[in-house]
Amino acid sequence: MANKLNLMTHAGAMKVERDQLKGIATPEATQTWTPIPHWALLGGVQAQIEGQGLHVVAEAHALGRDGARYFGLLQLTNGSNPEDYSLVVGLRNSHDKSFPAGLVVGSGVFVCDNLAFSGEVVIGRKHTKYINDDLPNLISRAVGKLGDMRRSQDARIAAYKGTQINDAQAHDLVVRALDADVVPVTRVPAVLKEWRTPSHPEFASAKTGWRLFNAFTEVMKSSSVFERPRTSLALHGIVDAACGLALVGSN
Repeated sequence: MANKLNLMTHAGAMKVERDQLKGIATPEATQTWTPIPHWALLGGVQAQIEGQGLHVVAEAHALGRDGARYFGLLQLTNGSNPEDYSLVVGLRNSHDKSFPAGLVVGSGVFVCDNLAFSGEVVIGRKHTKYINDDLPNLISRAVGKLGDMRRSQDARIAAYKGTQINDAQAHDLVVRALDADVVPVTRVPAVLKEWRTPSHPEFASAKTGWRLFNAFTEVMKSSSVFERPRTSLALHGIVDAACGLALVGSN
């Protein structure tokens, strides 16, 4: 397994080192909202992950809106991941109320550095007064769901690889993805080009759900990391249905 993560940042986000997170001031709490420090979320999640016997082999971090939004990636291995993709856990947190602190799990495809998320657990949907006191327990419960989410992901990718998709079906799914706001209309030609002539020969041997999925994620590299959980979860829903796995992402 290659120990690297290609965290592509757009829409004003910037890559940072984990030590820089402690320099980001956490806003003062109000009566109805208590923000979580970015560094506390990262440290708590990593400790719980390693406590489950998983190992972080690579990491990447990004900040947006002058530090108000944080997104981190932890690439994991436990000795049983397939050779062509890894288990990736994403953390996201905001100090501007744009989204709650959360944990997303997904896959990172080695050959093309494509990244997509297949499930999300919100950590403290309501940032209430005592959330920082409860944070260790909230993180523990969230990380505890990783096992089931990982197994669902493995089943999903196996189904994608085993499901044949013809051109007419692919075109229909691209339209559905457009309707679901997975990609803007300006990026549809790029998705179709990737479907017809993949940039990576590993996806060119057969027309499958896996090939179509990676056509999308190749194009989605240019999207904001803060939007990636929403768009990739929507994409999974569309491809799941085409591959007979509409209930896989119901974690």
